[in-house]
Amino acid sequence: MSFVFTPPSIVGLPIVGSDQLFPVRRVYCVGRNYAAHAREMGFDPDREPPFFFCKPNDDASIVPVAEGATSTIPYPPLTSNFHYEAELVVAIGKGGRDIPAGQAASHIHGYAVGLDMTRRDLQMKMREAGRPWEIGKAFDFSAPIAPLRTLADVGEIHAGAISLEVDGEVRQKSDIAHLIWSVDEVIANLSTLFALQPGDLIFTGTPEGVGAVRPGQTLTVRIDRLPALRVRID
Repeated sequence: MSFVFTPPSIVGLPIVGSDQLFPVRRVYCVGRNYAAHAREMGFDPDREPPFFFCKPNDDASIVPVAEGATSTIPYPPLTSNFHYEAELVVAIGKGGRDIPAGQAASHIHGYAVGLDMTRRDLQMKMREAGRPWEIGKAFDFSAPIAPLRTLADVGEIHAGAISLEVDGEVRQKSDIAHLIWSVDEVIANLSTLFALQPGDLIFTGTPEGVGAVRPGQTLTVRIDRLPALRVRID
């Protein structure tokens, strides 16, 4: 049997110190996982169960960025309020369902710096109408990601500075320790909803300071122990 057209290729993320690529299966994102960001979005940051949304896993949405490089992404259509959200990305290396938080680290292959780019005006319009967020979150070039570093290389990440600069000016600055739901707790909760599989990525949430970016500006995202991510908006 053959396909009626050539199926899309699997997206592979570079891994620091390896000539192998990490094949992406699914992309999960945690919403409002820093208290200060929840407040700036107009929500009470009480520790309610985390909620999730997804981004496409294809090469139109995911933008692998080589270490030390600056990738260019286009300003998307139908928005005038294009936002950055700096995030720690967790790469799953071993699958499972109903994973206890105390065993979550054994399912992690590695970590990376990512951007959850957002058409904020479209997201808010859908939210106010009680409709899904996809047009605000799941569009082309919405998920730039720097190279992965493996768990074996950097150890578990429970804390560490996270920051984002726009043309050298710091706009987001926090610490991974300020996650409302820790990485282990996110994995445990997500695995009650989906059977996690090797290749899954989890964007763990963004700190306060999200804002709009314009064409010609460059975003630089840093998290301790991980390769920085640099993206220019075209």
